Amino acid sequence: MAVSSDHITGFAIGLGAAALGFYVYKNNQRQVDEFLRKYGIELPSGESLDVDNMSLEELVSEKERLEDLIAEREYAAAHGEEDAGEKPKSKAKAKKTGAKA
Repeated sequence: MAVSSDHITGFAIGLGAAALGFYVYKNNQRQVDEFLRKYGIELPSGESLDVDNMSLEELVSEKERLEDLIAEREYAAAHGEEDAGEKPKSKAKAKKTGAKA
């Protein structure tokens, strides 16, 4: 099947519509994200952490989360997996349950 001018026109219109949709989303991101959360769709917040205003407990918790993420990636790399199915138990969860990580 040869590429015709209709294909190129459709591609250009689709690209323009996608760009316009992205532009509108970025301008209204907070409202759109709140609307989606209202219906149970959780999105990661794109805001960076303000580590200067975090308590010591919050900093330690974030450190443990990052250490767990690093351990998961190292485990996956060591076992030649893209995404580790059996992830190491996080230290924070282990503390809550009383188990060792």
